[in-house]
Amino acid sequence: MKPALHIAIDQAFHQARQALAAHDPQRAYPWLERAHILSQRLPLPHARSHWLMLLAGWQQRDLREVLGQALRIPAALLFSRLWVPLGNTGRARVSAFKPMPLAEELRRLLD
Repeated sequence: MKPALHIAIDQAFHQARQALAAHDPQRAYPWLERAHILSQRLPLPHARSHWLMLLAGWQQRDLREVLGQALRIPAALLFSRLWVPLGNTGRARVSAFKPMPLAEELRRLLD
């Protein structure tokens, strides 16, 4: 993994965990979405992004998010190296199969 990508993923997880520790899932979600996009091809960090989204959903008492993330965790472990929809933010309200526009900054990190 490129050092810049590794640093960006670590930073996103760090910021998300800080927000979750403060019980601020709304602040955590943008960081978790960033971590998800950057780690989609890496099974363990990809699954970690879904686990933390599940925790954010739990903090919000959002059953749809919790259940959606519970289904995505094993999928992330199994399929990350085979195929991922580029740019997908990983939230439960977004189809797990839908590619999404990718910010130029994230594209550079992934190239």
